[in-house]
Amino acid sequence: METTIPSDVPKGMRETYLENYTAITGNSGRLMLFAGDQKVEHLNNDFYGEGIHPDDSDPEHLFRIAGQGKIGVFATQLGLIAAYGMDYPDVPYLVKLNSRTNLVKTAQADPFSQQWLDVEQVVDFRNSSGLKILAVGYTLYPGSEHEAEMLRQAAQVVYNAHQHGLITVLWMYPRGKAVRDEEDPHLIAGATGVAACLGADFAKVNYPKKDGHESRELFREAIRSAGRTRVVCAGGASDNAGDFLQRLYEQIHVSGASGSATGRNIHQRSLEEAIRMCNAIYAVTVEGASPEEALNIYNSK
Repeated sequence: METTIPSDVPKGMRETYLENYTAITGNSGRLMLFAGDQKVEHLNNDFYGEGIHPDDSDPEHLFRIAGQGKIGVFATQLGLIAAYGMDYPDVPYLVKLNSRTNLVKTAQADPFSQQWLDVEQVVDFRNSSGLKILAVGYTLYPGSEHEAEMLRQAAQVVYNAHQHGLITVLWMYPRGKAVRDEEDPHLIAGATGVAACLGADFAKVNYPKKDGHESRELFREAIRSAGRTRVVCAGGASDNAGDFLQRLYEQIHVSGASGSATGRNIHQRSLEEAIRMCNAIYAVTVEGASPEEALNIYNSK
Protein backbone atom coordinates (compact mmCIF):
# COMPACT_ATOMS: atom_id res chain seq x y z
CA MET A 1 0.00 0.00 0.00
CA GLU A 2 1.32 3.44 -0.97
CA THR A 3 0.42 6.17 1.50
CA THR A 4 0.31 9.85 0.61
CA ILE A 5 1.74 11.81 3.52
CA PRO A 6 0.01 15.20 3.95
CA SER A 7 2.24 18.25 3.54
CA ASP A 8 1.37 19.50 7.04
CA VAL A 9 3.32 16.56 8.48
CA PRO A 10 6.84 17.94 9.13
CA LYS A 11 9.77 16.11 7.55
CA GLY A 12 10.95 14.95 10.96
CA MET A 13 7.56 13.39 11.70
CA ARG A 14 6.90 11.69 8.36
CA GLU A 15 8.36 8.36 9.42
CA THR A 16 6.25 8.42 12.61
CA TYR A 17 3.12 9.28 10.62
CA LEU A 18 3.80 6.46 8.16
CA GLU A 19 4.44 3.96 10.96
CA ASN A 20 1.20 4.97 12.71
CA TYR A 21 -0.81 4.82 9.49
CA THR A 22 0.61 1.43 8.59
CA ALA A 23 -0.09 0.09 12.08
CA ILE A 24 -3.74 1.11 12.29
CA THR A 25 -4.55 -0.07 8.75
CA GLY A 26 -2.52 -3.28 8.74
CA ASN A 27 -0.74 -1.85 5.68
CA SER A 28 -4.01 -2.19 3.75
CA GLY A 29 -5.19 1.42 3.67
CA ARG A 30 -8.39 0.28 5.40
CA LEU A 31 -9.16 1.01 9.04
CA MET A 32 -10.86 -1.32 11.51
CA LEU A 33 -11.77 1.04 14.35
CA PHE A 34 -13.10 -0.49 17.57
CA ALA A 35 -15.29 2.26 19.03
CA GLY A 36 -15.34 2.51 22.81
CA ASP A 37 -16.40 6.13 23.28
CA GLN A 38 -20.10 5.45 23.88
CA LYS A 39 -19.97 5.55 27.68
CA VAL A 40 -20.23 9.30 27.27
CA GLU A 41 -22.12 9.48 23.99
CA HIS A 42 -24.86 7.01 24.96
CA LEU A 43 -24.36 6.89 28.75
CA ASN A 44 -25.09 3.39 30.07
CA ASN A 45 -27.70 2.54 27.43
CA ASP A 46 -25.18 0.55 25.37
CA PHE A 47 -23.68 -1.31 28.30
CA TYR A 48 -26.56 -2.61 30.41
CA GLY A 49 -29.96 -4.02 29.57
CA GLU A 50 -31.81 -6.67 27.63
CA GLY A 51 -29.71 -8.40 25.00
CA ILE A 52 -26.44 -7.01 26.40
CA HIS A 53 -24.02 -9.46 28.00
CA PRO A 54 -23.30 -8.76 31.71
CA ASP A 55 -19.57 -8.51 30.90
CA ASP A 56 -20.29 -5.18 29.20
CA SER A 57 -21.11 -3.48 32.50
CA ASP A 58 -17.41 -3.28 33.36
CA PRO A 59 -15.39 -0.65 31.42
CA GLU A 60 -12.42 -3.02 31.41
CA HIS A 61 -14.42 -5.30 29.10
CA LEU A 62 -13.54 -2.90 26.29
CA PHE A 63 -9.83 -3.20 27.03
CA ARG A 64 -9.94 -6.98 27.33
CA ILE A 65 -11.49 -7.15 23.85
CA ALA A 66 -8.99 -4.67 22.37
CA GLY A 67 -6.13 -6.56 23.98
CA GLN A 68 -7.11 -9.98 22.65
CA GLY A 69 -8.97 -9.33 19.39
CA LYS A 70 -7.63 -8.18 16.03
CA ILE A 71 -8.21 -4.45 15.65
CA GLY A 72 -6.71 -1.50 13.84
CA VAL A 73 -7.18 0.98 16.68
CA PHE A 74 -9.24 1.28 19.86
CA ALA A 75 -10.98 4.65 20.21
CA THR A 76 -11.94 5.94 23.64
CA GLN A 77 -11.49 8.86 26.02
CA LEU A 78 -8.11 9.54 27.62
CA GLY A 79 -9.49 9.07 31.13
CA LEU A 80 -10.25 5.40 30.46
CA ILE A 81 -6.90 4.89 28.75
CA ALA A 82 -5.14 6.41 31.76
CA ALA A 83 -7.07 4.13 34.13
CA TYR A 84 -6.60 0.84 32.26
CA GLY A 85 -3.92 1.34 29.61
CA MET A 86 -1.01 0.32 31.84
CA ASP A 87 -2.46 -3.21 31.88
CA TYR A 88 -2.95 -3.20 28.10
CA PRO A 89 0.25 -1.62 26.75
CA ASP A 90 0.13 -3.37 23.37
CA VAL A 91 -3.27 -1.99 22.35
CA PRO A 92 -3.13 0.68 19.60
CA TYR A 93 -5.11 3.67 20.89
CA LEU A 94 -7.02 6.60 19.42
CA VAL A 95 -7.79 9.34 21.93
CA LYS A 96 -11.23 10.88 21.43
CA LEU A 97 -10.76 14.59 22.07
CA ASN A 98 -14.41 15.60 22.47
CA SER A 99 -17.63 13.91 23.55
CA ARG A 100 -21.16 14.81 24.64
CA THR A 101 -24.04 12.87 26.18
CA ASN A 102 -27.34 12.19 24.42
CA LEU A 103 -29.45 13.82 27.13
CA VAL A 104 -29.97 17.16 25.38
CA LYS A 105 -31.98 16.45 22.24
CA THR A 106 -31.84 18.49 19.04
CA ALA A 107 -35.37 19.76 19.68
CA GLN A 108 -34.02 21.46 22.82
CA ALA A 109 -30.66 22.68 21.49
CA ASP A 110 -28.44 22.15 18.47
CA PRO A 111 -25.54 19.80 19.29
CA PHE A 112 -22.13 21.08 20.30
CA SER A 113 -19.33 18.77 21.39
CA GLN A 114 -16.68 20.84 23.15
CA GLN A 115 -13.06 19.76 22.92
CA TRP A 116 -11.84 18.30 26.23
CA LEU A 117 -8.10 18.14 25.63
CA ASP A 118 -5.63 19.53 23.13
CA VAL A 119 -3.25 17.47 21.03
CA GLU A 120 -0.18 18.57 22.97
CA GLN A 121 -1.65 17.11 26.17
CA VAL A 122 -2.22 13.81 24.37
CA VAL A 123 1.36 13.83 23.13
CA ASP A 124 2.61 14.53 26.66
CA PHE A 125 0.53 11.59 27.91
CA ARG A 126 1.86 9.35 25.14
CA ASN A 127 5.44 10.25 25.98
CA SER A 128 5.07 9.84 29.74
CA SER A 129 2.98 6.66 29.65
CA GLY A 130 4.78 4.89 26.82
CA LEU A 131 1.42 3.71 25.48
CA LYS A 132 0.76 3.25 21.77
CA ILE A 133 -1.18 6.45 21.10
CA LEU A 134 -1.35 6.44 17.31
CA ALA A 135 -4.31 8.67 16.51
CA VAL A 136 -6.79 11.25 17.75
CA GLY A 137 -10.46 11.73 16.94
CA TYR A 138 -13.01 14.53 17.03
CA THR A 139 -16.79 14.64 16.45
CA LEU A 140 -18.22 17.43 14.29
CA TYR A 141 -21.90 18.21 13.63
CA PRO A 142 -22.28 20.03 10.30
CA GLY A 143 -25.60 21.84 10.30
CA SER A 144 -25.53 22.69 13.98
CA GLU A 145 -25.72 26.38 14.84
CA HIS A 146 -22.40 25.75 16.66
CA GLU A 147 -20.65 24.32 13.61
CA ALA A 148 -18.33 27.33 13.21
CA GLU A 149 -16.61 26.65 16.54
CA MET A 150 -16.45 22.91 15.91
CA LEU A 151 -14.94 23.53 12.46
CA ARG A 152 -12.27 25.72 14.04
CA GLN A 153 -11.52 23.14 16.72
CA ALA A 154 -11.39 20.29 14.20
CA ALA A 155 -9.00 22.20 11.95
CA GLN A 156 -6.68 22.81 14.90
CA VAL A 157 -6.88 19.15 15.94
CA VAL A 158 -5.92 17.88 12.48
CA TYR A 159 -3.08 20.34 11.99
CA ASN A 160 -1.59 19.84 15.45
CA ALA A 161 -1.94 16.07 15.27
CA HIS A 162 -0.10 15.94 11.98
CA GLN A 163 2.67 18.07 13.50
CA HIS A 164 3.30 15.12 15.84
CA GLY A 165 2.79 12.36 13.26
CA LEU A 166 -0.58 11.27 14.64
CA ILE A 167 -3.41 9.98 12.44
CA THR A 168 -6.71 11.88 12.54
CA VAL A 169 -10.28 10.58 12.38
CA LEU A 170 -13.23 12.97 12.22
CA TRP A 171 -16.69 11.74 13.18
CA MET A 172 -18.87 13.66 10.68
CA TYR A 173 -22.56 13.66 11.68
CA PRO A 174 -24.84 16.26 10.04
CA ARG A 175 -27.24 17.21 12.84
CA GLY A 176 -29.27 20.15 14.06
CA LYS A 177 -32.55 21.91 13.41
CA ALA A 178 -31.31 22.91 9.93
CA VAL A 179 -30.81 19.26 8.96
CA ARG A 180 -33.96 17.60 7.65
CA ASP A 181 -32.47 14.16 6.91
CA GLU A 182 -29.25 13.11 8.64
CA GLU A 183 -28.86 10.09 6.34
CA ASP A 184 -29.37 11.87 3.00
CA PRO A 185 -26.64 10.58 0.61
CA HIS A 186 -25.97 14.02 -0.88
CA LEU A 187 -25.63 15.59 2.58
CA ILE A 188 -23.27 12.85 3.77
CA ALA A 189 -21.16 13.47 0.67
CA GLY A 190 -21.06 17.11 1.70
CA ALA A 191 -19.85 16.07 5.16
CA THR A 192 -17.01 13.94 3.77
CA GLY A 193 -16.01 16.88 1.61
CA VAL A 194 -15.80 19.05 4.71
CA ALA A 195 -13.60 16.43 6.36
CA ALA A 196 -11.30 16.57 3.33
CA CYS A 197 -11.09 20.36 3.60
CA LEU A 198 -10.15 19.99 7.25
CA GLY A 199 -7.33 17.62 6.27
CA ALA A 200 -8.62 14.52 8.05
CA ASP A 201 -7.04 11.18 7.28
CA PHE A 202 -10.33 9.36 7.87
CA ALA A 203 -13.95 10.52 8.03
CA LYS A 204 -16.41 8.38 9.99
CA VAL A 205 -19.99 8.74 8.76
CA ASN A 206 -23.33 7.01 9.10
CA TYR A 207 -24.18 4.95 6.05
CA PRO A 208 -26.59 6.92 3.82
CA LYS A 209 -30.18 5.97 3.21
CA LYS A 210 -32.66 7.03 0.53
CA ASP A 211 -36.36 6.52 1.17
CA GLY A 212 -35.46 4.57 4.30
CA HIS A 213 -33.15 2.11 2.55
CA GLU A 214 -29.36 1.92 2.52
CA SER A 215 -27.95 3.14 -0.77
CA ARG A 216 -24.69 1.44 -1.67
CA GLU A 217 -24.43 2.98 -5.13
CA LEU A 218 -25.23 6.52 -3.94
CA PHE A 219 -22.61 6.20 -1.20
CA ARG A 220 -19.97 6.46 -3.88
CA GLU A 221 -20.72 10.18 -4.08
CA ALA A 222 -19.39 10.48 -0.51
CA ILE A 223 -16.26 8.51 -1.41
CA ARG A 224 -15.49 10.77 -4.38
CA SER A 225 -16.27 13.91 -2.40
CA ALA A 226 -13.73 12.92 0.25
CA GLY A 227 -10.82 12.75 -2.21
CA ARG A 228 -7.74 11.52 -0.37
CA THR A 229 -9.57 11.46 2.95
CA ARG A 230 -10.68 7.86 3.46
CA VAL A 231 -14.26 7.17 4.53
CA VAL A 232 -15.27 4.61 7.14
CA CYS A 233 -18.81 3.61 8.08
CA ALA A 234 -20.31 3.57 11.56
CA GLY A 235 -21.39 0.10 12.65
CA GLY A 236 -24.73 1.06 14.19
CA ALA A 237 -26.90 -0.90 16.60
CA SER A 238 -26.36 -4.59 17.36
CA ASP A 239 -27.31 -6.94 14.55
CA ASN A 240 -27.17 -10.61 13.62
CA ALA A 241 -23.51 -11.45 12.98
CA GLY A 242 -24.10 -12.85 9.49
CA ASP A 243 -26.17 -9.87 8.36
CA PHE A 244 -23.68 -7.43 9.85
CA LEU A 245 -20.68 -9.03 8.13
CA GLN A 246 -22.51 -9.17 4.79
CA ARG A 247 -23.43 -5.48 5.06
CA LEU A 248 -19.87 -4.60 6.06
CA TYR A 249 -18.46 -6.47 3.07
CA GLU A 250 -20.77 -4.63 0.68
CA GLN A 251 -19.97 -1.25 2.24
CA ILE A 252 -16.26 -1.83 1.62
CA HIS A 253 -16.14 -3.95 -1.53
CA VAL A 254 -19.22 -2.59 -3.34
CA SER A 255 -19.51 0.99 -2.11
CA GLY A 256 -15.78 1.62 -1.71
CA ALA A 257 -15.57 2.50 1.99
CA SER A 258 -12.08 2.34 3.50
CA GLY A 259 -13.04 0.58 6.67
CA SER A 260 -15.43 0.30 9.55
CA ALA A 261 -16.00 1.74 13.00
CA THR A 262 -17.79 -0.76 15.22
CA GLY A 263 -18.75 -0.57 18.89
CA ARG A 264 -22.02 -2.17 20.00
CA ASN A 265 -21.80 -5.04 17.54
CA ILE A 266 -18.60 -6.03 19.34
CA HIS A 267 -18.68 -5.07 23.00
CA GLN A 268 -22.28 -6.02 23.81
CA ARG A 269 -21.24 -9.67 23.48
CA SER A 270 -19.36 -11.89 25.93
CA LEU A 271 -15.57 -11.51 25.89
CA GLU A 272 -14.99 -14.72 23.94
CA GLU A 273 -17.70 -13.89 21.40
CA ALA A 274 -16.58 -10.26 21.12
CA ILE A 275 -13.03 -11.36 20.30
CA ARG A 276 -14.32 -13.64 17.54
CA MET A 277 -16.44 -10.77 16.20
CA CYS A 278 -13.40 -8.48 16.18
CA ASN A 279 -11.42 -11.06 14.26
CA ALA A 280 -14.23 -11.52 11.74
CA ILE A 281 -14.62 -7.76 11.16
CA TYR A 282 -10.85 -7.37 10.82
CA ALA A 283 -10.79 -10.19 8.28
CA VAL A 284 -13.37 -8.45 6.06
CA THR A 285 -12.00 -4.95 6.56
CA VAL A 286 -8.25 -5.41 6.43
CA GLU A 287 -7.60 -8.90 5.07
CA GLY A 288 -10.21 -8.94 2.29
CA ALA A 289 -12.12 -11.98 3.52
CA SER A 290 -15.53 -12.86 2.11
CA PRO A 291 -18.63 -12.67 4.35
CA GLU A 292 -18.69 -16.47 4.46
CA GLU A 293 -15.04 -16.70 5.53
CA ALA A 294 -15.60 -14.04 8.17
CA LEU A 295 -18.68 -15.80 9.51
CA ASN A 296 -16.65 -18.99 9.85
CA ILE A 297 -14.15 -17.04 11.97
CA TYR A 298 -16.98 -15.73 14.13
CA ASN A 299 -18.52 -19.21 14.52
CA SER A 300 -15.21 -20.92 15.33
CA LYS A 301 -14.73 -22.05 18.91
